[in-house]
Amino acid sequence: MSQNVQSVKTPEKSGAVNELVEIFKTVFYALLIALVLRVIFFQPFTIPSASMEPNLYEGDYIIVSKFSYGYSHHSIPFSPPLFKGRILEKQAQRGDIVVFKLPSDNRTDYVKRVIGLPGDRIQMKNGLLWVNDKLVPRQALSPVREDVGGGYVRDVARFEETLPTGRRFATQDFGTDGELDNTDVFVVPEGHYFMMGDNRDNSSDSRVNPAIGGVGYVPAENLVGKAQIILLSWKPEASIFKPWTWVLDARPSRFFKVLK
Repeated sequence: MSQNVQSVKTPEKSGAVNELVEIFKTVFYALLIALVLRVIFFQPFTIPSASMEPNLYEGDYIIVSKFSYGYSHHSIPFSPPLFKGRILEKQAQRGDIVVFKLPSDNRTDYVKRVIGLPGDRIQMKNGLLWVNDKLVPRQALSPVREDVGGGYVRDVARFEETLPTGRRFATQDFGTDGELDNTDVFVVPEGHYFMMGDNRDNSSDSRVNPAIGGVGYVPAENLVGKAQIILLSWKPEASIFKPWTWVLDARPSRFFKVLK
């Protein structure tokens, strides 16, 4: 007479399976919590260029608040086109440092300062910023010497600008006769913002036509969040594959620096 043979799980096998299930559940919940925090509250970004000097340097690791302006589909990783516009929308304020998706591709993250709000008139004249036909006053700060490559060092002027709201921040300037120092008047469309880099002569921003690689006007939908703090900072020479640079190329004076 034939008999059906059934496999019997031993206590050891059953315990191993349960342990793997628990590990999987722990990892799943941890990733879910991290995703929720990243979408709703905060997201880290690394600064890749010098366009926001002297306030943000290449190698700064910043934290961006996602809730500052409400939420769009760009708040979600990979920007899935789930909905249009913003939920719980709050208008960005003039002077905010903002991370946004480049309008020309809706993928690349950029960081600039909000200079123009919807309806504003923005213009550069001889290196000076004009907002709504009024000159934005600036006060000279101590210049710095900067290596611009090839062993060439030059003096870089710095200024403190005061926006109409009274908000103050430092800018960097190579002169008053550059390509971006004299522009036509830009009238910011409804539902858009005008962005500029603090490093005024080294920033591809809203002054530059998107057709030639610039930013142009930024739709409110493209805002990702407001830059709040520099958490950590390393010089560009630092490398994850060279552990000694984690210490030697760190910039501790920039750690936990609140942005303004």
